[in-house]
Amino acid sequence: MSGIALVRKPGPRIAEGIVTHIEREPVDYERAAAQHDAYVAALAGGGWRPAYAKPADDLPDAPFVEDAVVVAGRVAVLTRPGAAERRPEVESVAQAVRELGMKTVRIAPPGTLDGGDVLQVGATVYVGRSARTNDHGITQLTALVPERRVVPVDMTGVLHLKSAVTALPDGTLIGDPRYVDLPDLLVPPEESGAHVVLMGGDRVLMAASAPQTATMLEKRGLSVTTVDISEFEKLEGCVTCLSVLIEE
Repeated sequence: MSGIALVRKPGPRIAEGIVTHIEREPVDYERAAAQHDAYVAALAGGGWRPAYAKPADDLPDAPFVEDAVVVAGRVAVLTRPGAAERRPEVESVAQAVRELGMKTVRIAPPGTLDGGDVLQVGATVYVGRSARTNDHGITQLTALVPERRVVPVDMTGVLHLKSAVTALPDGTLIGDPRYVDLPDLLVPPEESGAHVVLMGGDRVLMAASAPQTATMLEKRGLSVTTVDISEFEKLEGCVTCLSVLIEE
């Protein structure tokens, strides 16, 4: 499996990004930019060709492109972020996916939906009810992806569903049961071990902050690539929210 990795470079105002469930820490813009370059290089090394959304230096959270669009096949569902100050991020992402030849549909008011609340596992789509994603948004997404089974998930104490749980290549859910109630969770040794990007086959991308989880997954037969995203973790970011992978 390979394709396109939609990404966006962080801007110099990144330190002003929204923080909800953790204490704010200083964010080093230059270090964040270098970490982002290394993250994109890791995806490229896994066969994912980078495609950059236009810079949005006036929007601090703009590098978290996952929240602006949900890709289902060749359809791009443009979201309506729950944080009003993040909604201007969507139009430039919309332009990027249209330039990639994708059909776009859109979440409309009063619906809100953040892409970070959407976890696709085969034909099943888990959607977290959160401060950013409401029932109107979940209902609209269900109608926009009729070929998928949409499963609403209650959660607590984290920003997004994918802050608490993602999936391994075989469909096993890996996550933290303190934040989300899903059956048969594989519990990682570190909180950031719940965040896994599938790069195709047995290859996964993870944060360097979860070395014990990386070892655990390697023992399960997976090929693990790790990247340092510490500056983004200070903003409740994780490896999943910095890209949207589009299969070709």
